[in-house]
Amino acid sequence: MPTSVQDYQPASMTSGTTALANLGLISSRPAGRQGSLSGPESAMPTITDQCSPPTPPPPQGRTPPPPAPPRRRTSVSVAPVVDGDSSFVEPGAEPRLSVLQRIPTYLQPPLPWRDRLLHFTFAWYTVTMSTSGIAMVIALTPHRFTGLPTIGLIIFLLDLLAFVFITVMIILRFVLYQHTFRRAFTRPHEALFISTLWLSLCAMLLNIDEYGRIFLSTSAYVRLAPFMRVAFWTYLAITFVFSVFQYHLLFTVKEERRLSINAMTPAWILPIFPVMLAGSLAGVCAKSQPAVQALEMISAGLAAQGLGILVSMFYYSTYLSRLMAFGLPVQRPGMFIAVGPPSFTCSALVAMAGEVPRILLGLPAMQVITYSGGNPGVNLQTLGAGIRLLAMTAAVFLWGLSFWFFASATAAVVAGMPDRKFHLSWWSFVFPNVGFTLACIRMGRVLESEGILWFSTVMTVLLVVAWGFIGFRCAVAVYRREIVWPGHDEDSL
Repeated sequence: MPTSVQDYQPASMTSGTTALANLGLISSRPAGRQGSLSGPESAMPTITDQCSPPTPPPPQGRTPPPPAPPRRRTSVSVAPVVDGDSSFVEPGAEPRLSVLQRIPTYLQPPLPWRDRLLHFTFAWYTVTMSTSGIAMVIALTPHRFTGLPTIGLIIFLLDLLAFVFITVMIILRFVLYQHTFRRAFTRPHEALFISTLWLSLCAMLLNIDEYGRIFLSTSAYVRLAPFMRVAFWTYLAITFVFSVFQYHLLFTVKEERRLSINAMTPAWILPIFPVMLAGSLAGVCAKSQPAVQALEMISAGLAAQGLGILVSMFYYSTYLSRLMAFGLPVQRPGMFIAVGPPSFTCSALVAMAGEVPRILLGLPAMQVITYSGGNPGVNLQTLGAGIRLLAMTAAVFLWGLSFWFFASATAAVVAGMPDRKFHLSWWSFVFPNVGFTLACIRMGRVLESEGILWFSTVMTVLLVVAWGFIGFRCAVAVYRREIVWPGHDEDSL
């Protein structure tokens, strides 16, 4: 008959006590004594809170019960998890000890790059989306110096290389781990970031037009117009279908994977974001198009912009209710996503309205009569000026909302970030505020306000600084295994 708890432990458990003691998972207090038991066995370490107290000897005259089988100790997994968040332990998995959750990832055993590629998600397109945005504000910033367009062009070319690299990595992930393709669309936290692929493409198209206008000759820029027209209509069709399809998947996902209201963030707006930016694309591309084609593009762009801003408004009500009921989110940078829809709408309205006078003067006579309400004697310049005034009024109306969201998100970040570890959501510091800066630039030019123009220049400088810092921090995070690591990316949620 065994005389102590240690007799019930398997040999493998006894041999591993030293390693567990080093991790702080066991205590080294002496085991309880029974009878005259003495010797080194009495000082053996015991597993904390996992061993039952010694069984008292049976009464005289009774047969002692058979010894109980050794208790199976919970296995310790050293796979990295997100610190302090047990929601990342998959159902059915054995619980992980909290002390291991506090081990820094850079001290954990390394993984081959092939294994880390499993966690290379669509959220990486936030890098190219933001980099294209920086190139865009550099191309349009009002206060300039010699060589600034060249700097913007270099950043844009680097963005193209980054886009190709990220796309190759995503494809390799789907080839090596084929099950991840379906999971990317059905796991809401990663599925929301698929939109960043289309946002990156839209930003690159905007840069192609802007830098083509700066660096190409007039004849070459004119030859670029058919490409931009085809790209616009293709982009609009794909992103509209994508917005319907992606939201449908989010609406019908399994109940245990659905997003909850208490965790609502502005990232829920992302699936409608790409089609909304078709308005911004129309306002830029219409400059090089003939009057008839430009009118068609602006009309479609206005419809897409209205769709995006209205759906975003619907989500804003839920977002503000969540803030009132549950407080600020842990991921504070994501709050800047709310700045994007009103900002880009403001910028798009001003850009599209700026082309209306030229379009009206270039339309055939019959179309002019149609758009002038059947009055052939209407002054087209007056009509164009009226449309621009209406668009400017709506833009100022929305600019106030975007500035409020910008100030609110800034205050939340300054107040403190509970989760200071790097996440790809940090790129939200850049792209939504690119839209806010573009809105300031276009409004300042239309209103001829030096104050607004200088404010937009300051915003441009701050965005470039933020972009450089976040880019550096992103590279460090990859090296230190803070991202592209099991349990630390969007595919783990």
